[in-house]
Formats: sequence, C-alpha cells, structure tokens
Amino acid sequence: MNFEEKVARALLNINAVGFVKGVPVRFKSGILSPVYVDNRKIPSFPKYWKIILNGKKDLIRKKKIRFDIIAGVESGGIPHSATLGFLLNKPSVFVRKQTKEHGNKKRVEGGDVKGKTVVLVEDLVTLGSSSLSSVQALRNEGAKVKDCLAIVSYGFPEAKEAFKKSRVRLHTLTPFSTILREAITMRKCTKEQAQRVREWYQDPWAWTKKNKKN
Repeated sequence: MNFEEKVARALLNINAVGFVKGVPVRFKSGILSPVYVDNRKIPSFPKYWKIILNGKKDLIRKKKIRFDIIAGVESGGIPHSATLGFLLNKPSVFVRKQTKEHGNKKRVEGGDVKGKTVVLVEDLVTLGSSSLSSVQALRNEGAKVKDCLAIVSYGFPEAKEAFKKSRVRLHTLTPFSTILREAITMRKCTKEQAQRVREWYQDPWAWTKKNKKN
C-alpha cells in the first residue's frame, strides 16, 4: 500500500468522506456533488491525524520545499499548519477568509510575513479559489508564496490552471481518485453510489446541470 492509499484509508476510516444517497451537496463553487470530504474531522482522531502530519512532513522533505513560515487557511487548514509548525520548529500564521472588520483589519494573523517565504497549508482543494485568495493575501503583505500543501485535491482542470497562472505549486497527499478507489475496496459505498460519483467526477459541471432542481 502506497502513501496516497494510506491517507485515503485514514480519511475513510474516520468517515471524513461521505457518499450522499439523496439530494446532492453544493460546494462553494456552485458544483453539486454526490460526495463530500470533511477534513475538519481529522484532529478528533489522533491516530489518523498522525498519518496526515507525517505525510506533510515527508512531502516537504521529498519536494525539497524551503520556507520560513507556515500559513493555514481559515478554518480547515489552521489546525494542520499550527501543529506542523510546532513539529518542524517553524513559525505559523493563518489567513482569514475575509478581512477582519475591527482591530487591525488584516487577513494575515499571527506574525509578520514581509520578505519571508511562506508555505500555505489547505485541507481541501476544489477549484482553488480559496487557497489562491489566501496566497494573494500573503503576497499583499510582502510574503513569497510558491507552494501549497493540501490533504486532498479533486484534481479538476480549473484548479490546475488556476494554480499554474498564480505560479504556485500544489502538493497533495492524496487525490480524490485514490479515495474513490479505496472506498470501493473498503466497501464504504455501494456500487450504485460509486457509479454515481464516477459520472460526477468525469464532468462535475455537466452533472450539476443535469441534477439541478428547477
């Protein structure tokens, strides 16, 4: 079993991946989906969280990612970035989804990133808009951001293109395709659910249009 499969199985074992039987869920992007990934559950399961954290450490080492500060995206990325910073003895900050309306009215909280190389930590990447908005917020504060670490990515073409245009390398612990394959092996979904997800994954926008209620 390779590491991508280990991570996928960890997420499936804690039921962070849900297969929807009825009305599909709607992503922030507007995509309707018969499946969702909720990585916010991970810190509640230390045994499996350790697999995720060790995976990020190994990924940083293998990809030779150099950085001064780790930044987490509000809110799913924060537990991972803070803990990873502690384990690697690196400063950590976090990036708000929106500018705070009071106080210093900043999006980047926890420390000064000006002139520093920052690696961004995200829990899930769909189309990449949230991650890349955080990248821009960091760059606006004078940070250099070239790499983003995510637990899961759906691998949609729009996300790949968006990261490429933003000159950010996306590193993922496991792709959704591996999660689906392992879910079938572990019998975490029925054959009908798996087929429904395959149809969605092939073209999520067409699937959304087909399943959208009038």
